[in-house]
Amino acid sequence: MTVQAPTSSRSRFLEFRSLSALAHMRFVTKHQIEGAYSGRHRSRQKGGAGEFVDYREYTAGEDLRRLDWKVLARTGRGFVRLFQDETNLACTMVVDASGSMNFGGRRKNAGGSKLEYVQYLTTALAHVIGSQQDQVGLAIVSDGLQEVFPPGGTSAHVNRLQEAIAAMKTRPVTRMAESLRELFGRFHRRGVLLVVSDFLVDDLDAVFASLRLFRHRRWEVIVLHLIHPEEERLPEGVAYRFEGLEDDGRIDCSPAEIRKLYEERFAAHVATVRGLALGHGCDYRRVSTAVPYQQTLGGFLVERTG
Repeated sequence: MTVQAPTSSRSRFLEFRSLSALAHMRFVTKHQIEGAYSGRHRSRQKGGAGEFVDYREYTAGEDLRRLDWKVLARTGRGFVRLFQDETNLACTMVVDASGSMNFGGRRKNAGGSKLEYVQYLTTALAHVIGSQQDQVGLAIVSDGLQEVFPPGGTSAHVNRLQEAIAAMKTRPVTRMAESLRELFGRFHRRGVLLVVSDFLVDDLDAVFASLRLFRHRRWEVIVLHLIHPEEERLPEGVAYRFEGLEDDGRIDCSPAEIRKLYEERFAAHVATVRGLALGHGCDYRRVSTAVPYQQTLGGFLVERTG
């Protein structure tokens, strides 16, 4: 099954031709989850494992051994049998829309901003999840919890979510920790939380303390750490004016004077984010905007199935 929006409402970040190579891939969980209805993923529910509960229409590429051949012969349509130990996936994507995500958008030959990269990536992921008959939601965070779309699986829901991604605007202040705590209070069913951010915040410990709330409730938490290649090192040149993207002011200096210290501190920041993520039981993946988003998504999906 392929979810395709009407042309009039299709997001400009949804590139069907580019995603055709991912048509056979699925987003899967690494841990057992709980869902609202039957699907393809392992469930936490106990006391009925192996018991038949429902049918679902067959999707091209699935194992033919799962087909109910009697139903096929009787109706001419393919259905697979579902059991109590299988459920649907509900993934909520948390997207950082703080000012630092604009980095790269003003510079020539920079390949676009981090925000634009995330818009392509999350739009594509929403398409993949919706196409596999699972549920996807969205939370946009910056100076607060801007918008929340609880997980849904209809094509209309996925379209609305993709439209919200396309319309995202950044705000200068970051309050990710508070936004995550507020989001935690809105959800009562476990699922997958996928956080896409550059994690350029004042208090990383507070952010991961908020993510720990989800882990304690047995959510599967995935951290995609977004990095623009021009953030990793300072530009060559005699003198530059550096202007903060989150009301941080301006600094005039020679990059040569601070290049080594800057690179050391940025590397330490990346290591800290990774260490906190893994230390709190989250899956961590570093994502460079220098890599095409289709390649990043394909590698991510392959890694999940491994």
